[in-house]
Amino acid sequence: MKLSWRNTSRSLALLLIPTAALAASASAAATGSLDVWTMAMGMLGGLALFLFGMEQMSDGLKALAGDRLKDVLARLTTNRYMGALTGALMTAVIQSSSVTTVLTVGFITAGILSVSQSVGIIFGANIGTTLTAQIIAFKVTKLALLMIAGGFALLFLSKSDTKRQYGAMVMGLGLVFFGMGVMSDAMKPLRTYQPFLDLMAHMANPALGILVAAIFTGLVQSSSATTGVVIAMASQGLIGIDAGIALVFGANIGTCVTALLASLGKPRAALRASLVHVLFNVVGVLLWVGFIDQLVWLVTQMSPVSSDLQGTARLAAETPRQIANAHTVFNIANTLLLLPFGAQFARLVERLVPEHEVEREIATGADPDWTAVHLDAALLAVPAVALEQSRGELLRLGNLLREILDSVLPSFITDDASLADDIAARGMMARSMDQQIDAYLIQVSRRNLSEEQSTFATQLLDVGTSLDHLEELVRKDFVPLLERKRQFAHPDEAFGIEELEAYSQKVLTNLAVSLAAFDTSDAELARQVVRSKPELERQLRQARTVHYERLQDENTDAARASNLQLDLLDDMRRVFIYSESIALTMLHGYLDQRGDRRPDA
Repeated sequence: MKLSWRNTSRSLALLLIPTAALAASASAAATGSLDVWTMAMGMLGGLALFLFGMEQMSDGLKALAGDRLKDVLARLTTNRYMGALTGALMTAVIQSSSVTTVLTVGFITAGILSVSQSVGIIFGANIGTTLTAQIIAFKVTKLALLMIAGGFALLFLSKSDTKRQYGAMVMGLGLVFFGMGVMSDAMKPLRTYQPFLDLMAHMANPALGILVAAIFTGLVQSSSATTGVVIAMASQGLIGIDAGIALVFGANIGTCVTALLASLGKPRAALRASLVHVLFNVVGVLLWVGFIDQLVWLVTQMSPVSSDLQGTARLAAETPRQIANAHTVFNIANTLLLLPFGAQFARLVERLVPEHEVEREIATGADPDWTAVHLDAALLAVPAVALEQSRGELLRLGNLLREILDSVLPSFITDDASLADDIAARGMMARSMDQQIDAYLIQVSRRNLSEEQSTFATQLLDVGTSLDHLEELVRKDFVPLLERKRQFAHPDEAFGIEELEAYSQKVLTNLAVSLAAFDTSDAELARQVVRSKPELERQLRQARTVHYERLQDENTDAARASNLQLDLLDDMRRVFIYSESIALTMLHGYLDQRGDRRPDA
């Protein structure tokens, strides 16, 4: 899974203490001695390389497949089987069922998925994560340095963004295999160290094996790392298939920790998704824990046999593939068995975690917390999805501002204080939304983006700047203008209103068209806004001319009334300027992430 340097170092530090203590106690109990320090550093260094390689490979895969992943998610239906396939594919890309579940929590929080839709994805995620075990079970560690060198060359020497991403993926995979080799070499002295062999024999006890692996996986927050360590031990003949299966079971339970942590502080729908993950893995282990012997027989029959080897050498040759196959059979069988009961899982977690009234209000979009909830930090792991969420919130902000501006002229004409107060209140909501979207887009832009995604993020920031100016215009100009108008009373207020209404309506129509162009990536709509500029300038001059004669007589009510209308006309002119800016942003290279095309093409 994707881990930050801070999380990785903390996990490794936590592992150092029990690893060193275990090795030291074993050493003290033995007649011989081990180079504990060298072994511990080899194990931890290999694990660090493994985790970093997983992160590097995951980053490359997500950058290459992020947009396609977003499209697949957008087409999801309530079909749980399609959801399971999606979860398996997504996890195969991200290389961690934990991250898939964290992202699913983010999708639910962001309103992309319902809890019912998420059930299939979470079930399928456990299938996708078996790909890692199958890959590392192949004995290709001799090619690790070649893969690192080749990936490095692509990553740092290629000018093509796509080739660099492939380089990151290949280099990451090489680091995974190299880390496996380092861990395996560090364990070689343990092959003849009887206290450790006795300890590993106890791992065949399902309860102990599951507990140890669950704790280890919870610490490193990666079931793939646990599986890698287990296969590394198996490749040295240190554990048999019985112990390997028990440890794999524990890894499936321990991987739930990450999803549960991700759901803390999130809406209850997100917590429900995490509970689905926990229930699925726990129930799956409980179903199989009494049938380990049968699973051992099955994977022994379907795995390669090294009949020319004996003893530890044969165990080291056969067990890694058997463990990988057991991991795959276990997760596929659980998904097939439990998927028909997906609806029951969803109803169960809904009863265990009922929704609060406040959360129902947020879900309707009537609460200002909507934007904070929907721009979930978990989605930053897949920038394509995070960018699309930002785009959706920008569109929502634009529509809110359009609705506010639609109310300005009625409030100006009628002097309706309640309507003006509502405009001010919604303007403050728009300001909060604008600040949150801007901060989120900056976070996205700091991620490992492809060239197209980076351009898309820049264009979204440009659109956000135009909407920011509109929000500021409402707050600093329209709201004070409406207050001035309410304090002014004049019997001839209808003078010039017809021209003011005509011009304002034309401006607001163009704002709606620019937002529609932004929503649909329609270049013709954007051009329509730009082409309307000469006609709007003509209307503006006509509307201003109506008031010029009245301005000659200063300090009269008529002059003050005309001044108010002229101020409103000028503010509406600025609304068009920002609407035109949105349209021009599209026409100057806006990349549609949903169709990979330029509107001006």
